[in-house]
Amino acid sequence: MVESADESYPLKRRDVARALLAERNDMLVVAGLGSTAWDATAAGDHPLTFPLWGAMGGAVTIGLGLALAQTSRRVLVITGDGEMLMGLGSLATVAAQAPVNLVVCVFDNERYGETGMQLTHTAMGVSLTEVAAACGIRITGDVRSEDQLAEALPVIRNAVGPVFFNIKVRAEKLDFVLPPKNGVELKERFRLALLDDGATD
Repeated sequence: MVESADESYPLKRRDVARALLAERNDMLVVAGLGSTAWDATAAGDHPLTFPLWGAMGGAVTIGLGLALAQTSRRVLVITGDGEMLMGLGSLATVAAQAPVNLVVCVFDNERYGETGMQLTHTAMGVSLTEVAAACGIRITGDVRSEDQLAEALPVIRNAVGPVFFNIKVRAEKLDFVLPPKNGVELKERFRLALLDDGATD
């Protein structure tokens, strides 16, 4: 059962997703499986958003690959604390590769939202921001309020990266807003929108 302590985090995840994606232009977005994929879809389904339907722990590595391959495009990874904990090693690889166009934003509600809202390690003192900084990611920060989110948005959109923000959000049970479920369809949609040359092979 979700305790009322999560009310100490004023930010709501869907509001944060809308703010992050409000001025996306041609930014490439990878949404981690589960709640962050629903959040990105609720903010507006988009052909340049690639929502994961599986591969827990893989969102950052997919975003890293895109950032290295598409150096002229901003790449934003939106994922959850549970998914990020599954792929902590990817933060070290991001730091080692140092893509200037990559941003990782973790929606940290301190819960595993897809399996019953069990507490994650971040509810027990683990700081994903400190992990990212210790790995050597260039810009890191915590966001816990509307004012801090407003300060972070220009960094997320424009700063020389890699950038990592851990955004504390309320532990809410929300209605599903699902992207297409066909993985092949999502891959081809994203590829066509990215390459803009009719390539489908």
